[in-house]
Order: sequence, then structure tokens, then C-alpha cells
Amino acid sequence: MQTATIRNDWTLDEIEAIYNRPLLQLIYEAATVHRQWHDPERIQVCTLLSIKTGGCPEDCAYCGQAARYQTGIDVKALMKKDDVVAIARRAREGGSSRFCMAAAWREVKDNRDFDRVLEMVTEVAGLGLEVCCTLGMLTETQAEKLKAAGLYAYNHNLDSSAEYYEQIITTRTYDDRLNTVDHVRNAGISVCCGGIIGLGETRENRIQMLHTLSTMPEHPESVPVNALARVQGTPLGDMKKVDTWEMVRMIATARILMPKAMVRLSAGRMEMSEYEQAFCFMAGANSIFTNENGELLVTPNPGMGQDREMMEVLGLKALIKEEVNA
Repeated sequence: MQTATIRNDWTLDEIEAIYNRPLLQLIYEAATVHRQWHDPERIQVCTLLSIKTGGCPEDCAYCGQAARYQTGIDVKALMKKDDVVAIARRAREGGSSRFCMAAAWREVKDNRDFDRVLEMVTEVAGLGLEVCCTLGMLTETQAEKLKAAGLYAYNHNLDSSAEYYEQIITTRTYDDRLNTVDHVRNAGISVCCGGIIGLGETRENRIQMLHTLSTMPEHPESVPVNALARVQGTPLGDMKKVDTWEMVRMIATARILMPKAMVRLSAGRMEMSEYEQAFCFMAGANSIFTNENGELLVTPNPGMGQDREMMEVLGLKALIKEEVNA
């Protein structure tokens, strides 16, 4: 049953009114929309693996992988294909239906490393997993090569609103991010695009980012909602923990604005209790990221075993690939 209307013409005033509704009313409305488009007892379990870590030339103020910050994170070269495929196979056996490979690059270069990533994509896709990559900025030709290799989705977050963006990143523009999203879409790859809260932005900035996402010609098929994972040594390392109710508001509003999307409860779960995560699922989140080493790239994250226990307590089951694409 799908009765909610897909809209791409949301106004800032409409989004502000939704975001600022009394919290329990907002959760109820989002949960209602969620049940119209999704099975509330199913969530997609995704595994995220850093295949190349650290040494990034960007200045993203939240990122422990930026070379200019002293964060104590070891720089690691691009992983070997066989090692990546082995981890992907274990992820599939553990209940993941999507496998995302992340490389700390500013942009993709047409070189041997990119060729190796294309081989990884083909091998992991052969396991029957949805394959996602996040590799930085892409040209349209590079996006087409990834599509031909078997890539299902590409993640490229906006991070924040256009109005606040320059407060956290100066080494690439907001339009650079939007252009990469366009290249991904034009290549026929599923778009994964969301943002981070807790960067020092205002509620107005959060609403502006949701406006950008929900007024794209096509909504992103995936919308990750991240709470800042604070890394000591970065400019934002001493920020306060994001209030969980703000995460719930973001998730609920995203669910109402983009009812068909997978809304992914992403970074920040390590500092959330089962009770807090349960509210996020009630508000419309239907995906989590996990990793066998208890990491989300370079920050702590619940491990697969811990997530299985939580899902059992909450009565949640993992989506299988056929259900995701149905």
C-alpha cells in the first residue's frame, strides 16, 4: 500500500513546519508514511569497509582521515582485491545485503588504483550483494565505468546545507558535490546522498539541506543521516554529542519528504542506546551500517553481533537483496 505522494516541490516553509511539529506527532506521522511504503519490521543491513584509509588532502573539519589533522589514524594503502572479497563474503553470510567500499580520495583518478576498484566492484557484485562505493568526486565517464563494472549505488553526501557548507569545507564547493551526484544519476547508478548533523549548524541549516535533497529531480534512493562522530585532532573534535531527538527529527522529516527512500541511521550509533535507536526506527529509519571490526570507517560502531542482538530485541529482521529491489 503506497498512498503518500512523491513530491519534488517542497518549500522551505513546508519543511520547517514538518520539522518543528511536536515530537510525538512528528514520529507518528513519519511512522505512518513509513508503513505505507516499507515493511516496518525489516531493515537493510549494510557493511561499510574502508578500502583505502587516511591521507586525504581535503580539509573537511569533521574528518579524521584528512592529512592535515593530527588524529593518530594510520594511513593505509588500497587493500588487495582478494581481501576485500573475503570480507564481503563474510558480510553476506552475516546478513548484509549491501556492501559499501570507501576510499579516502578527494576525487577518482584514472589510474591503476581505479582499475583495481573496478575489479573489486565486479567481484563483490558477483556475490549477489548490492555494491556501493564512496570514492570522492567522479566524472560522468568514471561513473559509467563503475556502472559497467556492476556498481549498484554511489554515496556522495552533501554533508550540510549550501548556506553552512563553507564553515566546514573549503577544498571543494557545494556545486562540486551536486555535480558528482548528477554524474552518478546520469550513469544510471542509484544515488546515496545525505548529510551530517552536529557540525555546529542551526536547525535552519538542517532544514535547508533537507530541502536540497527533497527537491532534486529524483530523490536519492538512499538518504544517510549521520550524527557527528567526533575525532580528536579535527577542528570539530570537541563538539558536544548530538541530541538524539534532533536525529529523530531529521529522520522523521526525511521519511515524510522522501517516502520511498531508504533512510539510513548511519554514524553516531555507538553513542546511542537501544532505546534511542528504537525511536529512530520508529521515525522511519530502515537501514544501518555495520562492520565485523566494530568500526564505521575510522570511528567506533556497533559490531555485527551487537546489532543482531538489538534487532532481535526490537523484532527487526534483515532485508534480503530481493526484498530491497522489489
